[in-house]
Amino acid sequence: MINLYTSSTPNGHKASVTLEELGLPYETFAIDLGNEDQKKDWYLNICPNGRIPAIVDKEENDLAIFESGAIMIYLAEKADKLLPNDRAGRAEVLQWLMFQMGGVGPMMGQANVFYRYFPEKIQPAIDRYQNECRRLFEVLDRRLAHSEWLAKDYSIADIANWCWVRSYTWSGIEVSDLIHLKRWRDAIRERPASQRGIAVPNRVGTVLADESATKEFSENAQRNVQT
Repeated sequence: MINLYTSSTPNGHKASVTLEELGLPYETFAIDLGNEDQKKDWYLNICPNGRIPAIVDKEENDLAIFESGAIMIYLAEKADKLLPNDRAGRAEVLQWLMFQMGGVGPMMGQANVFYRYFPEKIQPAIDRYQNECRRLFEVLDRRLAHSEWLAKDYSIADIANWCWVRSYTWSGIEVSDLIHLKRWRDAIRERPASQRGIAVPNRVGTVLADESATKEFSENAQRNVQT
């Protein structure tokens, strides 16, 4: 059994969608970011960085793992799915996973801060992060023009990028002309595991439709970048 400590944010959904795709049994523990559960001693013993998500694998002597990308790799290896075993295939998946972790996630997070949350509208900062998000989306679109998925087969790389890209309206990014990205985004959205995973721990309905985010998503996202 996997214990999942999470909240309704893109990084949290990376873990829950992965668990749903793999069919691994897990129990969800909702972390109240507003109550700063992520800063409490009991949680810091699981995740020293004080962020979500984190997991504890009860089958492996309560092995605790934090950082969403590390969690996804661990779970994929545990189930022997969504991550190839051969060196070339594994590298292809991991490069697109790191693309999300080092690019898409941080840049969309900063876009959210300056576009949505910062009390003063600093237009050069908004432009800088929105433009970088758009550039990264174009990279994805070019890749997806030649491949159904980011790697040869559907993988944790697709899940990781989709969990962020799906909330593009909240970052103020225009994507209507990125037809390959849209095809990929819609295909993942229709997967039953994706729909189940983004309902953990709470469903955020309008983000599923790729429209403006709900109040819950807004509050969780804001707390995530502030804390």
